Amino acid sequence: MSQKTIALTASGKTAAEAPLDIWERVLRISIVLGLCLIIYGTVEGRVFNPLLRAAHASDWMHVLLRPSILWMTMGSLLLGFRTLLWFRYRPFAASTPADAPTLTVIIPAYNEGAMVAQTIDSVATARYPRERLEIFVVDDGSRDDTWEHIQAAARRHPELVKTIRFAQNRGKRAALEAGFRQASGEVAVTIDSDSVIEHDTLLEIAGPFRNPRIGAVAGKVSVYNQRDGLIPRMLHVRYVLSFDVLRAVQSTYGTVYCCPGALSAYRLAVVREVLDKWVAQKFLGVPSTYGEDRAMTNFILARGYDTVYQQTAVVHTVVPLTYGKLCKMYLRWDRSYVREELRFAGLVWKRPLKSLMFSLFDNIITNLRYPVGYVVFVLLISLSLTEPRTILRVLFAIGIMSTFYMLYFLRSERSWKALYGILYSYFSFFTLFWVFPYAVLTVRARSWMTR
Repeated sequence: MSQKTIALTASGKTAAEAPLDIWERVLRISIVLGLCLIIYGTVEGRVFNPLLRAAHASDWMHVLLRPSILWMTMGSLLLGFRTLLWFRYRPFAASTPADAPTLTVIIPAYNEGAMVAQTIDSVATARYPRERLEIFVVDDGSRDDTWEHIQAAARRHPELVKTIRFAQNRGKRAALEAGFRQASGEVAVTIDSDSVIEHDTLLEIAGPFRNPRIGAVAGKVSVYNQRDGLIPRMLHVRYVLSFDVLRAVQSTYGTVYCCPGALSAYRLAVVREVLDKWVAQKFLGVPSTYGEDRAMTNFILARGYDTVYQQTAVVHTVVPLTYGKLCKMYLRWDRSYVREELRFAGLVWKRPLKSLMFSLFDNIITNLRYPVGYVVFVLLISLSLTEPRTILRVLFAIGIMSTFYMLYFLRSERSWKALYGILYSYFSFFTLFWVFPYAVLTVRARSWMTR
């Protein structure tokens, strides 16, 4: 589970980078060469020649394939753009015990059992000045022994832990609200009750708030139970790419779109400015339940603050072990994604010019992947009926692209676990393609599906 955090050196490089200069250079060269080949092959169109020939006999297929190829070309350029920003990303310097701000950690819990005790203990024993730290643990009407474990942890750390108990389940947003309203720190950190932080995480995540423009900080989420099955192993790779690549890129222009519930920090004064609206948020006339993390991020962006990523602030969180629970998690994420993307489309125009331009370029191309992706999916099914080798070409293309993406993973973690990332590409293509369309059709649903 343990993963060494990365300390900044006086030179501006990280301590982990110093002995890995050769490895870093090799990866950068490999990534740049791979990008050049992808962009060249896409722009020249040779990659798509077999598909174009197969579709030539059908006018409607030909019409649909052309814009799809255009989008794929733009996607290749977006990948190159992201890579340049990714190379520029550096984590912020951590706070020191001498300059650390007062900090309130809020841990909402529901039917978490013994795991919540591990979460509390990891926070209470983390390296942070005791006199500047408080911990609120909110039992959201649990029906198991969660409250007993919370009380036991509070007895172990009586100077730090304060407890709140709801008589009945009111939802994660209400639990977080209770913590926000009673918090006394300058910075509020939210941590899920199925997660464990590393020893220096609190000092690391407090560091960026030296900059008064920063309103929220996203921590790095890793998989706690990655040894417990194939799905956690695949998700571990996906999480590394989602945080160490995507959020790192977004951080370079001060617009991380989602500061995750598993580990995020907020300037408390800003949270209090938007708290009432966040609690009362509705979508299509229905109160919003899940997606509270991205909703809060949008509210903070709308106030004119930046949101950034701190790679060195690490939390390890429990992820689903089964396909059914994985689908439920993705359904929650995709439903909130639809809601908050629509909100972001309205507020992005108020962002600084750099953030505005980069966000528009990224979001427009990224969101087009859904209509274009499903059009291509239908085309491939149709083409495979007359040209069975199309299936083999698609499988080969998925393997090539996922292998290329593993170069990004290897920059964060030199591990054979990269192979699980390739496997995840096939797994998601064949088993998760239905989740987003279903999420769109059921976007007004409120159920957490695990409560």
